[in-house]
Amino acid sequence: MIVTRAPHRISFFGGGTDYPSYYREHGGKVIGVAIDKYCYITCRRLPPFFEHKHRIVYSKIETVRSIDEIVHPSVRETLRYMKVDYGLELHHDGDIPARSGMGSSSAFTTCLLKTLMAMKGRVVSREELFKKVIHIEQNLIKENVGSQDQVFAAVGGFNQIDFLPNGRIVVSPVVMPAKRLAKFRQNLLLVFSGISRIASEIAKEQIDNTQKNLVSLHAMKGFVDEGYKILTSPRADLDDFGRLLDETWRYKKCLSNQMTNGEIDYIYETAMKNGALGGKLLGAGGGGFLLFYVPRHEQQRVLKALGKYLRIPFDFDFSGAENIIYKPSYD
Repeated sequence: MIVTRAPHRISFFGGGTDYPSYYREHGGKVIGVAIDKYCYITCRRLPPFFEHKHRIVYSKIETVRSIDEIVHPSVRETLRYMKVDYGLELHHDGDIPARSGMGSSSAFTTCLLKTLMAMKGRVVSREELFKKVIHIEQNLIKENVGSQDQVFAAVGGFNQIDFLPNGRIVVSPVVMPAKRLAKFRQNLLLVFSGISRIASEIAKEQIDNTQKNLVSLHAMKGFVDEGYKILTSPRADLDDFGRLLDETWRYKKCLSNQMTNGEIDYIYETAMKNGALGGKLLGAGGGGFLLFYVPRHEQQRVLKALGKYLRIPFDFDFSGAENIIYKPSYD
């Protein structure tokens, strides 16, 4: 039995520049943080007493005799990639609903790949792990995904990530004094819109419109450096980070016609009228979670105004993907 977990993430600035269609030509960068909301996978070898060879449990239950029969694309392609030739039982549990804009798909694939590596007795570096997950998602599954979610799921932490035109990915931790980091964290509110959407469909529009959106993408990439300076300069006002979030949201809304809707606009405008300094919708758009920067003395007013929406308390995660139970079985 092996149990593995991988964290979800919050992206502050630079989202959209982590798509290969952009960074392979212009270079991209993001700044974000992994959080203590996790994808969990429990895995064991399945004894050969059943009619099926594999049992996969997520929002559905699949019992199949071969990998080719598996409907779940990540499970099917990751098992193929790892050349699994023995029966498995896989269970998925998550702290965050799927299709919510916090990297749940990549957290799942990262978690699954690390689990299967452990099943084979292999130790893999965090860099090798996220590179393999990016390959599986972008080249094997052919998902319309960027390259930041896999990095945060594998590495964890509060990071600036640079995506170089040559394909290299450089992860640099954001270093802050403990008190300043705690104050920053306390000023963040996470609210669930209650809307689920298929991110890949919205992301495809963004990818197709990369050339059209270059001005916005260049500006959003520039916000990464500005945000980093605010965080790491002791004399800088952290509230300016919130105001910068409001600016990046204005650009992000232009990337796709599906980015926002009446419900999301209502949530955002309500928060801003009641004390938020800035915020943004997380992920590809269309639904999921909204992040707001709200000074602590204004938070109760914002929460009261958004009373019908679910607030999600969270902390930062600095562990990344890890095997939390490792008791492998062998033939």
